Amino acid sequence: MWLYFSNPRGAGIPCPVRTLTGFYCAGCGASRALRSVLHLQFYRAFRFNPALIILLPFIVLYIAARMVDYVKTGQNNIDRRLSFRVLWWVLMLLLVYSVVRNIPVYPFTLLVPTIV
Repeated sequence: MWLYFSNPRGAGIPCPVRTLTGFYCAGCGASRALRSVLHLQFYRAFRFNPALIILLPFIVLYIAARMVDYVKTGQNNIDRRLSFRVLWWVLMLLLVYSVVRNIPVYPFTLLVPTIV
């Protein structure tokens, strides 16, 4: 609820990576992107954090599957079905994304969190 009514420039959560190093991490702009999604401003959300917006449907699907599985069985059977390779590749892609979004050349500067 607090995220919906927060300041449009962000939810007030400073990124520790950005604060300590000056570089953008894969999560920079995520709170502003989530706030924009809650306000149905999808282009703005994409400009804040494209990786989060691309992964968001998969995250929602995962949470829904976990909830349904827990209601049906009372256990966590979903995590056993997830391939470790898929999680490894997502992690590697997020690390590459973190590096690429800090390259100060035109096509890569589009990945920097931006006020639209």
